[in-house]
Amino acid sequence: MPVELLRRMFTVKDYHKMMADGVLTESDRVELIRGEIIQMSPMGPRHTACVKRLNELFMSRLAGRITIGVQDPVELDDNSEPQPDISLLRRRADFYATGHPQSEDIFLLVEVADSTVNYDREVKVPLYAEDNIREVWLVNINDGCLEVYREPAENGYQNVRQFQEEETVTIQAFPDVVFTVDELLG
Repeated sequence: MPVELLRRMFTVKDYHKMMADGVLTESDRVELIRGEIIQMSPMGPRHTACVKRLNELFMSRLAGRITIGVQDPVELDDNSEPQPDISLLRRRADFYATGHPQSEDIFLLVEVADSTVNYDREVKVPLYAEDNIREVWLVNINDGCLEVYREPAENGYQNVRQFQEEETVTIQAFPDVVFTVDELLG
């Protein structure tokens, strides 16, 4: 007879209490996905360089129009608090001191992936669609392309497009700002 393991699912409130009580610390690289605490993959030099590059590009072109989160939590629902590599957020005077950004605060989430492409594409991107994140970029370092997800619905994003080198892309919320895939990938 097969043994079925019992899983203990956590809420965002439980997750925050574990941090406040010291069960989880800032040095723990974890995120809450669909009630499960997930260990995040270590970041190699190409991944960290890409995150830094994106941060600089977004800051230089969108300064004063957004707040940028770099590997900061976003609270999607009662069971998920992922930490995307980059989040472009609605500006708030308190810089989100009273709580993590939620779906309605988010213009764009960016996941940079080398070893985590499948996880990001199959787990995180659908989660973002379910929580109505209007636009997600998956920077696929290994394949040298940018996957853009728009028009969220319960069953995923309705508009998915892959951009290659030498192509240009804009953020839906800021169509006046143009990026090339080459500069995003470096």
